[in-house]
Amino acid sequence: MAIPIFRASYGPLYYSLDTRISVPKKNRLLSSASSQLNPLQSRSELSFRVGTHLIPHPSKVDRGGEDAFLVSGYNGGVIAVADGVSGWAEQNVDPSIFSRELMANASYLVEDEEVNYDPQILIQKARAATSSIGSATVIVAMLERNGILKIANIGDCGLRIIRKGQIIFSSSPQEHYFDCPFQLSSEAAGQTYLDAMVSSVELMEGDTIVMGSDGLYDNVFDHEIVSTMDIFTDVAEAAKALADLAHIHSRDSNFDSPYSMEARAKGIDVPLWKKILGMKLTGGKLDDITVIVGQVVSSGETLIS
Repeated sequence: MAIPIFRASYGPLYYSLDTRISVPKKNRLLSSASSQLNPLQSRSELSFRVGTHLIPHPSKVDRGGEDAFLVSGYNGGVIAVADGVSGWAEQNVDPSIFSRELMANASYLVEDEEVNYDPQILIQKARAATSSIGSATVIVAMLERNGILKIANIGDCGLRIIRKGQIIFSSSPQEHYFDCPFQLSSEAAGQTYLDAMVSSVELMEGDTIVMGSDGLYDNVFDHEIVSTMDIFTDVAEAAKALADLAHIHSRDSNFDSPYSMEARAKGIDVPLWKKILGMKLTGGKLDDITVIVGQVVSSGETLIS
C-alpha cells in the first residue's frame, strides 16, 4: 500500500500457484501467491465455499508479497485479509512479517472461548499475540451458524456482498488522509481493535462475498466485480479472474482507476499546464492483490467439486 500511481510499463510478472484443496479440521493460513478451492463445511445451516488468489507486487514476487490471509472452516466459516504496510521497508523491516504473524495468531485463536466468535475480539487477541515490528490493515468476517455474517475492519481492506447480481453491502475504508489508512501497529500510535468498523449482515444461500486487500479495490470497480461474478460460478476461478483483472488494471497508465479517481477528488492531479492540454491523472496502482470469494451454501450440500 501507499505506492504512487503507476506510470511505467513492464511485461507480465507475477507468481501464482494453482491448486485445489479441502480445509482440514484445523484452520488454514495462507500468505503466499495461490489460487485454490477451500470447502468450508460445518454443522451450521449455512457455510462458505471459498476460492482464493494472491498476486504479489511485481517487485515483491520473491517474498510472496506483503499480504496474508486466513481461511477457516470453524463454525460457518471465517475469512480474513491483512495487508502489511510497505512503509516499514524504509526502516529495514520486512512488512510481510507482521501481517503473516497477525493472521497466524488469528488462525490459532478462532476457536478461543474468549473470542466467542466475535471478529473484533479476534483482532484484539491476534494483535496482542503478535510480537513482530510493523503494521497492517485487516478485515475479518465470521459466518454464524444462523447465517449472520459478522465483520470487523480496520483500514482499507474491503468486502462486498452480492445478491442476485446486486451489491447489498460494502465495507467502508478508514483513512487518516488519502493513501494513509487506519492500521494495527506494533507501535502505540497505531489504531486498536476499538477503532474497527463493525458490521453484521444476514446472509442467504446463494449470496457471494468478495473480500480483498486494497490492491483489488483500488484497481477494480464494483460493477466490474459484479460482472465478473456473473461469468464465473466456480469460486476459485472467480477469485483468480478478479485478481488478474486488478493486476491488468494496475499496470495500465491510461486506466482511470478507482485509485486515480479518488486521488483527483482529494486534489492530487497533473500540473496545471497538463490540465490546460486536457490531461488528467490516470493509472492503476501497483500493489499486492489478494482476493477471497465466498459463496454461501447449505451445510448439507456437497462442497467438493
